[in-house]
Amino acid sequence: MKYTIFKTKWGYFGIAGNKSELVRTCLPTTKERVNRLLLKDLKNAEYDRTLFDELAEQISAYYEGSYVNFDKDIPAALEDFSEFGTAVLNACRDITFGETRSYAQLAEKAGRPGAARAVGGVLARNPLPLIIPCHRVSCSNGGLGGFSAFGGVTVKKKMLELEKTSIERAGA
Repeated sequence: MKYTIFKTKWGYFGIAGNKSELVRTCLPTTKERVNRLLLKDLKNAEYDRTLFDELAEQISAYYEGSYVNFDKDIPAALEDFSEFGTAVLNACRDITFGETRSYAQLAEKAGRPGAARAVGGVLARNPLPLIIPCHRVSCSNGGLGGFSAFGGVTVKKKMLELEKTSIERAGA
């Protein structure tokens, strides 16, 4: 297991994984907090400055306000999730930059219409925020819903505003 922590315009971001897949990400905050949150329960993780270099560049560009759609081909370690949980996280990966979906829409796409609350529970355990863009999921009534990453709903709102501004600036 390896990890890297790097500076973005919003603070330090963390990535943990192995040669074949991402295991965890940590949204920007202080370097100390990212280190603590990222490495929680990851034993013997070694720092590797070059880990997922290309992805780190894309993440930095995202926080600079660039239009970045993270590739669904980025391998993600989701073995700890049920079949439904994996379906929810994969459906969430289909939400493109600047778009949103409701918890109910994800439940339907994951094959369990009416399981919006269960979708919220899965997303609360999302190990790869930003790469699996759970910040793009909101309530059917237009409310933001929850956000378990550090900074909570305030960060979720800020990320959605960043994407909206990026799209407007690009004239898309």
